[in-house]
Amino acid sequence: MKTMLLKSRQSIHLRTSRAWLLLIMGLIFTTQALKAQDPGFSQFFASPLTLNPALTGKFNGVLRVAGNYRNQWPSINNAFVTSTISLDAPILRNKLPENDTWGLGLMAMTDRTASGVLNSNFVAFSTAYHKSLDEDGLQQIGVGFQGTYGNRTLDGTKLTFEDGLQLDGTWLRSPTEQINSQYVSVHYFDMNLGVLYNGSTNGNNNYYFGASMYHLNKPKESFLGVDTINIPVRYTGHAGAYFPVAGSPSTIYLSGLYNTQAGAHELVFGGAWAISATQDESYPVNFYAGAWARFSNVTDAIIPYVGLDYGNFSLGVTYDVNVSSLKTASQSRGGIELSLIYIKKPSDGHHGVPCPRF
Repeated sequence: MKTMLLKSRQSIHLRTSRAWLLLIMGLIFTTQALKAQDPGFSQFFASPLTLNPALTGKFNGVLRVAGNYRNQWPSINNAFVTSTISLDAPILRNKLPENDTWGLGLMAMTDRTASGVLNSNFVAFSTAYHKSLDEDGLQQIGVGFQGTYGNRTLDGTKLTFEDGLQLDGTWLRSPTEQINSQYVSVHYFDMNLGVLYNGSTNGNNNYYFGASMYHLNKPKESFLGVDTINIPVRYTGHAGAYFPVAGSPSTIYLSGLYNTQAGAHELVFGGAWAISATQDESYPVNFYAGAWARFSNVTDAIIPYVGLDYGNFSLGVTYDVNVSSLKTASQSRGGIELSLIYIKKPSDGHHGVPCPRF
């Protein structure tokens, strides 16, 4: 039981009734295939520095601030609440070869499990260089690196175990589980790597392919000095494209993501239709509607999406509709997710080459 609680993101606070205990135990064992997964977002395309370090500085603007919030399975006592904020920007534009980009970025993330029983906090610094492959800069390839400081805390005083359950329905501290009376904190340093190819056929559309590896150094975690865990490498592949619809104020966006980590697999793909409400490119107003589907080791969720561009801001809202075997435990409530991105545009109005979106 202890190993499951420490190694799995499905670590859940066992509450004060046998029914709740059985519910959570069932949830844990039906999601074993997802153990050891990193925190992630359904709107992966709106969280660039958690998707691929090579996306650092890769946008049309001089400064980008991105924020994301996700509350997964809220009906199960705030099972997973994940938030992140990032800041990145291209630098030395006047000193680099034309159409090349060098970006720097900073990202902070927090992930709270079971109302704070297990907390994970990360601060990451990333850099990426994008090299133009042609004189117009329509084809580019980039490489990015990211260093991350990670801190995890486990509040064992909030945990209850099966051998602490009394006949009258009350709980006592477990006589066998050492962690149940401790507050433990672990720290580590992490290294991540990513590559990205970005292209356009005419300067109005865009397509891209990327790959990244997280936890290259397999940092160690140990909450009690025993059962040391090496965080497994996460491999990510992602791709996307957008293209305007001829004779229409519409644009179609497509994207997909594949993750694999410690035997767990995740595939997400879908798209959105955008309609422009203005012809002013310096202050766009666009409306988005679409959907993504996620498949893990089992069919997981359908993810409707709505979004809005308003000037320098982009807002996205999704809600995971759980369709897996967990829908009974989660009451079919997957999780709400919000994203907000601010991009400061160049003062000269120059838009540069098309960059990845979605």
